[in-house]
Amino acid sequence: MPASSPSPLVTGAIAAAAVPAALYLANRLAGSKSSKRAGLAPTEERVCIIGASSGLGRDLAKKYAARGAKVCLVARRAELIAALAKECGEEDRCIGIAADAAVAEDMVRVRERILQAWGGLDTLHICAGVSALQPVMDLTGAAPGEDVSAAGIQKVVEITGRATQGNLVGPLVAALTFIPMLQRTSSFPAILLVSSLAAMVGAPTRALYGSTKASSLLLFQSLAVEHPRIAFTFLLPGTIEGNFRASAVDAGPVREADPNKTGLKIDYVANRCIAAVDAQTTGNIFLPFFPNFLAPLVYTLWPATVEKAARKKYNFEAS
Repeated sequence: MPASSPSPLVTGAIAAAAVPAALYLANRLAGSKSSKRAGLAPTEERVCIIGASSGLGRDLAKKYAARGAKVCLVARRAELIAALAKECGEEDRCIGIAADAAVAEDMVRVRERILQAWGGLDTLHICAGVSALQPVMDLTGAAPGEDVSAAGIQKVVEITGRATQGNLVGPLVAALTFIPMLQRTSSFPAILLVSSLAAMVGAPTRALYGSTKASSLLLFQSLAVEHPRIAFTFLLPGTIEGNFRASAVDAGPVREADPNKTGLKIDYVANRCIAAVDAQTTGNIFLPFFPNFLAPLVYTLWPATVEKAARKKYNFEAS
């Protein structure tokens, strides 16, 4: 018997996905063929990495240092930053500063140090952030179906404040601190914000994380409209290997598969970040492209399918 033809719904969905995917890839390919930053040699580039003490930020720092860039390393943990700065090179080309991205005075101090040392900045990578791993209702301490007390509600508000500080306030302070200097001192200013696929599609146990990452993503997308001279890049990866979940503001357990076994390799993600900035690739970059690029579209068309898959990934049983 002949195979049955796809239903009009399936055919339409494939067509709807194919068109934006083709446009997305064509735009990325065009940007990669002719770097808009050809006038800036790697050894002349002045780079600031916020969240450089571990994970992706640390790997970015070592890669930029290896190709001869001037690198300013910023994170809260002084000992780790000092050790990394020694690894990355001489003090005139690698500066390590212990600072909190969410504290205005700290970021202004970083800016003044960069101005004094190098006279300006070309590239800003914002890699700092915090995780949150528990279902929101679990944070209240109430049993399933039980009304939440005022104390339980307040507890969640306080935890949300910590997530907001790390994932929204920190990037905001960095943007306010460095945008004028980037525009004033660089011929090729660039900002790369490390966001997450969780900022685009909801997931169980990731409500606080995803919502605060989504806030900073939309903030920076709006800043990109307001400051067209700066190349804004937004990285939207899936799970990355490493111990990022140790930063969880709610002290929640990791429910999904071990990120060190299934997550994206840090080296791969760091290389994609640098390549995107070199080419001044703007807008959203999904890692991996497939199937993550399709996730927002599939959620729009079939939300129940995506929600079921998300519950399975995070080993979550709805009450």
